[in-house]
Amino acid sequence: MPPCMTHLQCVACNATYEAGTQNTCPICGPHEGILDVIFDTTRAAVTLSRDTLNAREQSVWRYAELLPCEAPNLPNNGLRTIGWTPIIEAPALAANLGIGRVRLKDDGRSASGSFKDRASVVGVAMAAASGATSIACASTGNAATSMAHCAAVAGIQANIFVARGAPEGKLAQMLAYGARVFEVDGTYDDAYKLSRQSCAEFGWYDRNCAVNPYLVEGKKTAGLEIAEQCADNPPDWVAVSVGDGCTIAGIAKGLRQMRECGVIDWSARVLGVQAEGVAPIMKALETNRLDIPKVGTTYADSINVPVPRNWRKAVNGVRASNGTIIAVSDDEIRNAVATTGRLAGIFAEPAAAAAVAGIAKARQDGVLDPNANVVAMITGNGLKDIRGALSAIGKPTRVKADFKHIVEIVNAD
Repeated sequence: MPPCMTHLQCVACNATYEAGTQNTCPICGPHEGILDVIFDTTRAAVTLSRDTLNAREQSVWRYAELLPCEAPNLPNNGLRTIGWTPIIEAPALAANLGIGRVRLKDDGRSASGSFKDRASVVGVAMAAASGATSIACASTGNAATSMAHCAAVAGIQANIFVARGAPEGKLAQMLAYGARVFEVDGTYDDAYKLSRQSCAEFGWYDRNCAVNPYLVEGKKTAGLEIAEQCADNPPDWVAVSVGDGCTIAGIAKGLRQMRECGVIDWSARVLGVQAEGVAPIMKALETNRLDIPKVGTTYADSINVPVPRNWRKAVNGVRASNGTIIAVSDDEIRNAVATTGRLAGIFAEPAAAAAVAGIAKARQDGVLDPNANVVAMITGNGLKDIRGALSAIGKPTRVKADFKHIVEIVNAD
């Protein structure tokens, strides 16, 4: 066990367990007993500082003191290149949104084009360390493509369960990486149950964030990076789209731990953004309980999660940061896809653009003031969901092979 990782703690009943002994709390059960990985940040601060970070590799593994496993030692170094994505200044987008400053943390540039690489690289590293030869998860797409990529690098068989209707771009990625893909004729929850049953039956390493507490520690590296990259110029808010809840929980945790370690001396509030059709965590922030919506959906597939199993972690992280969660319509998300591409030069998939849509909504609602300084997490590249992108940005103008038609169109504009 890494020296700074001390134990696991149930987010429902606060029971504690030795790391490596449980994945969920046996008292509360697998649905409610989600575990959090606890670190000794005072001990981590002895070796984790701005000076020591300056000499480290630019990947998630630079934060070794705050991770649940060591970096993998493999002939293929592909697992050592994930993380440290750029933060892009977007002044034209900020002006459009009506706030003082917007910076975009672009995880669409990660190895598989998704933020989920951060969780998968930790999951695959832990699977490899345990001697596992197969790994599995259920996913709406990005977790699956990232796991397939990382498993291919590590030489581990990936087994993926997706609900019918997953975007073709994501399916193509999974298959290209050599994954075995089960396209389930049912919902995401059906796919999740089948993946869990398969892990129990075949002994596959379980990469599902809902029951594997270590995956969130990979996701928190985005928060660690935002803290380090913005150390001398901090944001007021960090905007994050929300599906299952573990992404926003991880980012909030990363920001908090960097403050506890003394790398930064500031705090940022976390703005969670859900789709109006699927916003159970926004409601849970108000009621402190999870009410499963009977109907509702969103075209932003990566946040189309009506039964979020990490809702408590999300609510706890948002509250601890003095943040909030809002909901946006699919039309607002579509508008953000187009606006983010046109004004910032970043092609975001719908779930990623939801963070930008949330900034616009928060400004309209008075949550953000005109001088607000926000970092938005762009969690995935738009090429992953071309159908969704085209519904937002339209199609090319079809013309005849005759220059006069070009002249007519340009002059008409």
